[in-house]
Amino acid sequence: MKAQRVEVLPVSLPPRGLNREQAAAYIGVSTSLFDEMTDDGRMPRPKKANARNIWDRFALDKAFTRLPGGGGEEDTDDWETQV
Repeated sequence: MKAQRVEVLPVSLPPRGLNREQAAAYIGVSTSLFDEMTDDGRMPRPKKANARNIWDRFALDKAFTRLPGGGGEEDTDDWETQV
């Protein structure tokens, strides 16, 4: 019989630290693409807790905002340039 996992955090409080699979899913990519993005600096390196790699959700948010495309702080508004 499989034991049911007990959630410690309430659903309204997402975890701050994410493992590799969670971090990749959080930004919407596969783990292999996430590894590539981490290696080339588009995504942050993980923090270390003993042997564990933990990605900071806030750092992922910042890195995701810097990616090219719509919605980034550094992007120009395409609607304004087409007027």
